[in-house]
Amino acid sequence: MNARVPHLDTAQVLSEVSQKWDDDLVGQLSDYIEIPAKSPAFDPDWAQSGYLDTVLERAANWVREQKVSGLTLEIIRLPGRTPVMFFDVPATRPQEQGSQTVLMYGHLDKQPEFDGWRAGLGPWTPKYIDGKLYGRGSADDGYATYAAITAIQALKSQQVEHPRIVGLIETCEESGSPDLLPYVDALRTRMGDVGLVICMDSGAGNYDQLWLTTSLRGMASGTLKVEILTEGIHSGDASGLVPSSFRIVRHVLDRLEDSETGRLLPKSFHCEIPAERRQQAQATAAILGDEIYKRFPWAHHDCGGSSLIALPTTLDPVEALIRRTWTPTLSVTGAEGFPALKDAGNVLRPYTAFKLSLRLPPLIDAAQAVAELKTLLEDNAPYQAKVTFEGASASSGWNAPAITPWFEQALNQASQAHFGAPVGYIGQGGTIPLMNLLSEGFPTAQMMVCGVLGPKSNAHGPNEFLHVPYAKRLTAAVAQVIAHMP
Repeated sequence: MNARVPHLDTAQVLSEVSQKWDDDLVGQLSDYIEIPAKSPAFDPDWAQSGYLDTVLERAANWVREQKVSGLTLEIIRLPGRTPVMFFDVPATRPQEQGSQTVLMYGHLDKQPEFDGWRAGLGPWTPKYIDGKLYGRGSADDGYATYAAITAIQALKSQQVEHPRIVGLIETCEESGSPDLLPYVDALRTRMGDVGLVICMDSGAGNYDQLWLTTSLRGMASGTLKVEILTEGIHSGDASGLVPSSFRIVRHVLDRLEDSETGRLLPKSFHCEIPAERRQQAQATAAILGDEIYKRFPWAHHDCGGSSLIALPTTLDPVEALIRRTWTPTLSVTGAEGFPALKDAGNVLRPYTAFKLSLRLPPLIDAAQAVAELKTLLEDNAPYQAKVTFEGASASSGWNAPAITPWFEQALNQASQAHFGAPVGYIGQGGTIPLMNLLSEGFPTAQMMVCGVLGPKSNAHGPNEFLHVPYAKRLTAAVAQVIAHMP
């Protein structure tokens, strides 16, 4: 089945969308940035603080003010769960020409502050500089609700026939979407026969073309804790006899990771990479080249009169893409049991605890990985130390379904119309738990997983920004793909 060919003035779409971004959306998102609406994993008192409710209510009020023809909206609150927004825009094309639904997804919860913001910038301080809107949540992905409605309005403006469009905006994505399944189950009948899912919570290889995400890694996280003493003691009295809890942690982690190469040792954490994904990685590497790794903020230092820059694990662009999308990787994202440097004396600490984040290939079951990880780390503890691993979250990855001819055609036409370049295909190293859920619930749906998280956008770290010129073109491209849906 080929894409529809609607009477759509693509130049007008981009012009109207761009004007809306300049006149309204940048301001709306600036207000959104100021609200510390951290995800429940980072704000256990979210219900009392009210920030998640505030950003959701503000977004809902803005949607209502747009007066999209036929749109209905409600905020749904299941007991004990974070709230969601659900909107519904009826189809304008005749029923016999296609009755499938477009589902648009986004989230409004945010990552925590993180340190290292540049002077003049901050997580809750919006700054619009050279087309980039800085602040937490701007690109990940507070813009999605506003961009979705703006795309729909662009079609309405030209009276272009479109399928039924529903939207689901959640507020716990950054916590792994633990509340989402009950809402999807509650809304499944109302969503109808979903033929296209549009998720604008992903990334872009550059800012020069439309990018489709083809895969997402899974994630398993938890806390590894090693206890050797009940209280700290003088290191001069005990070191050499009492083993360091930090050294025991190193010993235990050596079971999981080759510290020289970073390769994870258990075979069960690896999977075979589909041939199509390798071919796409080769094509994307030809487009991006060394920008795949140069885009990161590498540390640099002087050594013997020369300036040295830290290096990635590989300089091969194809291998670089594979390693950040299909290779399991361990990161330590937090630590406990350490005093601040200024307070650290000559004391042997009683315990060391690390927050572990394990990125898993798209085809590995995350829950099973957590169970294997616990056994691997806890069994046969050195020195009979107390070693525990408490899993925090587990989300399996996702591999996109085969792309249909109409969808491929629509993506390429939209990318050419609004970027002047063909669509690019790229796997992402992040995790969006919703995608597996939707693929299982709507197995025939095409998945337009895209987003604005391009080079240096730094979603979870300091200096997060939204590349507004790219967001404008992405919004226009989304509108065009919807119009082309059969």
